[in-house]
Amino acid sequence: MERLIDDFIGKRKEDGLLRELKPASMRSGGKIEFSKRVLADFSSNDYLGLSGHPLLIEASKNAAEKFGISSCGSRLLSGNLSLHEELEEKTAKFKNKEAAIVFNSGYQANVGIIGALYSQGDCIFADRLIHASLLDGIILSGAKLFRFLHNDCNHLESLLKKERGKFKNCLIVTESLFSMDGDKAPLTKLVALKNKYAAWLYVDEAHATGIYGSDGAGLVQANRLESEVDLIMGTFSKGLGSFGAYLAASKRTVTYLVNTCRSFIYSTSLPPTVIAANLASLDLVKKEPQRRIKLLENAQYLRQKLADKGWKIKGESQIIPLIIGENQQAVSYSQALQNRGYWVLPIRPPTVPKGQARLRFSLTYDHPKEILSKLNDDLQKIKI
Repeated sequence: MERLIDDFIGKRKEDGLLRELKPASMRSGGKIEFSKRVLADFSSNDYLGLSGHPLLIEASKNAAEKFGISSCGSRLLSGNLSLHEELEEKTAKFKNKEAAIVFNSGYQANVGIIGALYSQGDCIFADRLIHASLLDGIILSGAKLFRFLHNDCNHLESLLKKERGKFKNCLIVTESLFSMDGDKAPLTKLVALKNKYAAWLYVDEAHATGIYGSDGAGLVQANRLESEVDLIMGTFSKGLGSFGAYLAASKRTVTYLVNTCRSFIYSTSLPPTVIAANLASLDLVKKEPQRRIKLLENAQYLRQKLADKGWKIKGESQIIPLIIGENQQAVSYSQALQNRGYWVLPIRPPTVPKGQARLRFSLTYDHPKEILSKLNDDLQKIKI
């Protein structure tokens, strides 16, 4: 085993893929501090800048005083507080579905939900660029997996036409906003295919929640497809600035998951401080739409700046991937930007395909145009 570990670390170093943890001493307002040095933080998913909002902090403090800092049990034992029920009701209304169920993290949700609903004899068709947690959930379910080319509905239909009839239940899985490419799924076309081939549609809205839609509920809302998408999953830990995840679906589906989903049943529930912050964040997203408006305006501003300078970028959202290609070169660019005051990390395989190493700029409400303009100028100075 020791030899295996040493060989792994050595190979990762050689390929420019070894990852290391680095503790921050502060992270707030679009900035992050390492070793007494403050940098502009472009790696955070705190898209709307809500994680430090006074109303979320106040809600957490009030919940701690009333309930303590832990729920002290799973939801089916003594860990089901009135706050949990309130959050699920509000989330269901937010997503325009009959019911919702809250999970401790996006990973726990994706791994648990799919395995509870699908098994051997079923089939799942998944976009090639879905979250690792979705892929893990599909593999653990035992259902037959078919992967279609990214956002390619023609390829998906060719697979459905060939394979769907061989299986019982069928699921199509996508993200609404892809975390590494920053582009959007063709949700309307996916709904048409799921109806045509008697499937359910699972949409992971982790990176779209809070950012899109008339109330900030996500791209499913923006496309007015809530009644058509069977399973709408998302997180409270990105645009909503807190922690945890949810699934919005029919009441029957939620009841079924409460009784069968192992990642829900066998986990101590989220603490009341977190649940209270989640409740406050759902209110803020509706009350302060200027946050998502400004965020998307600034994202378009930086995208245009980068495109004008000839950089290869992808997507159409607050997530801006700047494609470098080779792993070591991406690491070099990242280090050069850190030296100039920006916390931007290289994204490398297996998170992204081989030859697609990149810098992933994750914009937030706390990044004014002045810092984006300076970032663009500094990128030109280090361009190889």
